[in-house]
Amino acid sequence: MPLMNVFHDGDGFPRIVLADPSGSSAEVLLYGGQVVSWKNERREELLFMSSKAIWKPPKAIRGGLPVFFPQFGNLGTSERNGFARNRFWTIDSDPSPLPPSNNHSSVDLLLKSTDEDLKIWPRSAGKLTLIPRVRNTDTKPFSFTFALRNYLSVSDISEVRVEGLETLDYLDNLMRRERFTEQADAITFDGEVDRIYLSSPPKIAIIDHEKKRTFVLRKDGMPDAGMWNPWDKRAKTVPDLGYEDYKTMLCVDSAVTETPIVLKPLEEWKGYQELSTVSSSYCSGQLDPRKVLYGF
Repeated sequence: MPLMNVFHDGDGFPRIVLADPSGSSAEVLLYGGQVVSWKNERREELLFMSSKAIWKPPKAIRGGLPVFFPQFGNLGTSERNGFARNRFWTIDSDPSPLPPSNNHSSVDLLLKSTDEDLKIWPRSAGKLTLIPRVRNTDTKPFSFTFALRNYLSVSDISEVRVEGLETLDYLDNLMRRERFTEQADAITFDGEVDRIYLSSPPKIAIIDHEKKRTFVLRKDGMPDAGMWNPWDKRAKTVPDLGYEDYKTMLCVDSAVTETPIVLKPLEEWKGYQELSTVSSSYCSGQLDPRKVLYGF
């Protein structure tokens, strides 16, 4: 049977542990509603956590899957990347029903404030699924941008490639958000990258050659895709990131950036993200970009 337990660790963060019979598991903090661990059935950690992560409020925790709401980056009047990641969430006692599934453990988390109602459901059983919802409970409309930042653990960033974003326009945050078009057949890394790919496909593949493992990111309702790695020089300026951490991480985000979402009173927005892994023998060298982009 799927299991869910709540622990209070020495760091002071209530921690929810989700497990299933296959041996895969996920850990979610009530602080930030943040997934901080996702392990497969072999107990291999699939998410990156900074070696210098600060586990003390009100600091955001660098790594895992933080929630950026009601703002992604500096695109708005709120604090950078919003406030959801450094607030305490609660377990929802009256959750909306999830689609029927076998042997999938889940938890419903709730963040309430005057104007928004944000929920996330992570599940683990070879896949990690998050379904964010934002509901306008006010009498006035409001707009927001949103992102799920996925800190993926990789063997060596220089041996990683990303497929599914070729030919797309992107905003380069290293060039004052100037707009470019991706020319490469697949994206590889030899320096700092901080981009937002616009109108991205519903499926993106992140191929780790050394680990012979491919992350498959599926998303809906979040048309854009962020990508970030600070490389060596920038990493040294980030106080809660180890100097060498950039070598074993890559952020590929599900995002709503270019066109903010506007909710009228009582309206609700819902997104969807699913992370899974497959053997690179399935994807590496054989992954047809058309299948990633268009699903055929």
